[in-house]
Amino acid sequence: MAGCVLAIDQGTTSSRAIVFGEDFQPVSVGQQEFPQHFPKSGWVEHSPSDIWTSTLRVCREAMANAPGNGADVAAIGITNQRETTLVWDRKTGEPVYNAIVWQDRRTADFCAKLRADGLEAKFTAKTGLLLDPYFSGTKIAWILDNVDGVRARAERGELAFGTVDSWLIWHLTEGEVHATDATNASRTLIYNIHDNTWDAELCELLKIPMSLLPDVKDSADDFGVAKADLFGRELPILGVAGDQQAATVGQACFEPGMVKSTYGTGCFALMNTGANPVASANRMLTTIAYRLNGETTYALEGSIFIAGAAVQWLRDGLGLIENAADSQALAEQADPNQDVYLVPAFVGLGAPYWDADARGAMFGLTRNTGPKEIARSVLQSVGYQTSDLISAMQSDWPDAHSPVLRVDGGMTASDWTMQFLSDILGAPVDRPTVAETTALGAAWLAGSRAGIWPGQKEFSAKWKLEKRFEPNLDQDRREQLLTGWKDAVRRTRSNLD
Repeated sequence: MAGCVLAIDQGTTSSRAIVFGEDFQPVSVGQQEFPQHFPKSGWVEHSPSDIWTSTLRVCREAMANAPGNGADVAAIGITNQRETTLVWDRKTGEPVYNAIVWQDRRTADFCAKLRADGLEAKFTAKTGLLLDPYFSGTKIAWILDNVDGVRARAERGELAFGTVDSWLIWHLTEGEVHATDATNASRTLIYNIHDNTWDAELCELLKIPMSLLPDVKDSADDFGVAKADLFGRELPILGVAGDQQAATVGQACFEPGMVKSTYGTGCFALMNTGANPVASANRMLTTIAYRLNGETTYALEGSIFIAGAAVQWLRDGLGLIENAADSQALAEQADPNQDVYLVPAFVGLGAPYWDADARGAMFGLTRNTGPKEIARSVLQSVGYQTSDLISAMQSDWPDAHSPVLRVDGGMTASDWTMQFLSDILGAPVDRPTVAETTALGAAWLAGSRAGIWPGQKEFSAKWKLEKRFEPNLDQDRREQLLTGWKDAVRRTRSNLD
């Protein structure tokens, strides 16, 4: 039986497709960036057609570049930017509005009103989430209330809501399947993660007709068949997971206490907590890590909105570098006697602060501060923010002491950044040989479901370490740096202490 899997990795700034071979190694890749739209301050949108056409194009490219034009591809796995929200017509497939991206903050006032009405505890108890514009629920409500005629059409059952995975499944199956998986559903603010059902009470509070909602399946399940006219033959879609959960799978974090952190546009750390959801006292999220064979595995998650996007800001906003990789060379030359802190709250602060109104700030500038020190502060901000997340998780769950952090994502290519991360955490940081762990997780879900790839134990055994970074910063210096960071965050927050 053919042993290759086509993994679709639909991200925030680009769409990618990777064909993985039987040894879990990439054999071909297709990638395409697509435009970002910022219609107002704090608003971020994508064209739904850009999402679909770029995905289709990179899938065809990856298939064409694979051995035998992808003849050995047996299944499709999908991983996607989470929380990004689309609503479309069930008959025509036409979107009623642009995709509202996870970074978008337009519903901050609505979330604040819901909190003022005393509803956050109810949402958190059922969904594990907080009332923040990050999640899909208030984005759906905004579309229903602000696009002419949409609410009436939704109430007549004419429209469908989906996160990006659902949008892709709909198009791959040519409208035959309207579905999502439990991990993506768990990010919508209207899915009960304990009962594994859409929650009627929460939908009512947000005035969302339940007829909009997709079917919710396991992460390894039957999501329909991609039609033959797309890739030359029919291909079953057998795995789906939101990008951070897919990375957790791809990093083989199957045991409670294991933790991974992905560094892409944002940074997302997930800690496997097993069969029991852990309620956070530190504003971490309780979420679904994956659901296999009807059994749910939970995680604590910390979400940072800006990680790699800060390096893009160095390049595109400030013009200090030509390529993202240049940031390390600058940082290595920075003045060691200057402690400059960037708090990259360009779209608000995520965990553990959840301050939608905060905006980015830089502290510790002197007359001698230049591009080198600014570049270093950008890379260090990722380590500081990760430290905030890991500290909160350790406080929430005593079993999480001193974890080894498995890392993936574009920023992990920088040895300097990963060494600083290890130093500021005071813990080992492990970088795997396969950097494409998000896509690999989606591929494993599909491949295992198809019966062509092994189960968890054998997959875990094949996880390979490329490099381990050990901390070599003394405790006094670590505490000094963290104290400076915490002061910078305090002064950045909108509700200044």
